[in-house]
Order: sequence, then structure tokens, then C-alpha cells
Amino acid sequence: MRAVGVKDVLAKSKGSSNPHNVVKATIDALMQLRDPKEVAELRGISVNKVFHG
Repeated sequence: MRAVGVKDVLAKSKGSSNPHNVVKATIDALMQLRDPKEVAELRGISVNKVFHG
């Protein structure tokens, strides 16, 4: 998860932290990730700037 900028999944989850909900929330979050190229196009900046500000 660190590769996508999430260091502590439990700290990012809302509500109950039982294992089922954490797995469900993690999968949902991973499904919502966008490609860096898509983010760059939406923001009107280069891919390099997405990663390095």
C-alpha cells in the first residue's frame, strides 16, 4: 500500500475496524485509484509533476 501513498490502512478506514470491513474498504479504495496519466491530463500538468509537485 505504501506504493500508492497509504501508510496505514486502519488509520484511513471509517467506522468499524473489523477485518471484513477493512478488506472491503481497502478493495474499494484500490478500485478507485486512477492512472497517473489520467490525473495529469485532468489537472493539465505533466506526469512528472504529479509525482514531484
